[in-house]
Amino acid sequence: MLNGIVVVNKPRGVTSSDCVYKLRKILQIRKIGHAGTLDPEVNGVLPIAIGQATKLIELMHEKPKSYIGSGMFGRSTDSYDLDGKTIAEEKIITPFTKSEIIAGMKQLTGKLEQVPPIYSAVRVNGKRLYEYARENIPVERPKRKVNVYSYELTKDPEYDPLEKTESFDFAIRCFKGTYVRSLVNDLGEKLGVPAVMTSLTRTSSSGYDLNQAVDLETIEAEVDTPEKWLQPIDSFFAELPQLQLSPDQFKRVSNGASINLNTSYAKVALVYNGHIKAIYQRQGKIYRPEMMLLKNE
Repeated sequence: MLNGIVVVNKPRGVTSSDCVYKLRKILQIRKIGHAGTLDPEVNGVLPIAIGQATKLIELMHEKPKSYIGSGMFGRSTDSYDLDGKTIAEEKIITPFTKSEIIAGMKQLTGKLEQVPPIYSAVRVNGKRLYEYARENIPVERPKRKVNVYSYELTKDPEYDPLEKTESFDFAIRCFKGTYVRSLVNDLGEKLGVPAVMTSLTRTSSSGYDLNQAVDLETIEAEVDTPEKWLQPIDSFFAELPQLQLSPDQFKRVSNGASINLNTSYAKVALVYNGHIKAIYQRQGKIYRPEMMLLKNE
């Protein structure tokens, strides 16, 4: 059985679930799941865990995500992107300067309260927001706490004198639960004009980036050589200190027993025969199992 993480370069026009379904058919494996949904029209890094790596999915959500994209001042939609219905338009007579846009972006970094788009998968009373939207049922969208590490303007904004709109490119690094669409909409609100996200690419997630991403066609063509596209489980724990186990220690770990280790790290990856077999956490003077990965080969 394969164990590891496939960093899929998701194309636009397909859902994250579509990618999982296709990869399941290609690899003929049932134990599979993705970490961090991408909207259909967003492309880029989609980490998919297979085999023993499915145990990592919750941890994968905890690592930051990075995006590059573009937005436009002068129009807003109910979905905060171009798929939605236009709800406001305003001609931009005097374009914003770089410094004005940057100042607005800085106000949207750090720990924030964010209102998710009505066309999103957030649940309210057991029903997703987009279901309320499709049925035209009013619903109060819950505020959620998010953490935006950085929100930066990546090049000079461009003004269209005919359409009287202004476009801008951005880069964002944020943590789980953040809607980038909302950050574009909120930037418009900070500057007092409608705004809409026009494109978005996720450049990193769960510790992996676009340089490691492959498309599904490549995986299908190279299905017999997984070492070319499969990230090993050990790569996810690259930042953790690793300790080599003796045969006697591994026997205890295999039984889920606590062990004494000659170290003071709060958390360690335990290695045997060249692979991480467990993650142990210090409790007092001994280490106890946090995650078992015995089938990691």
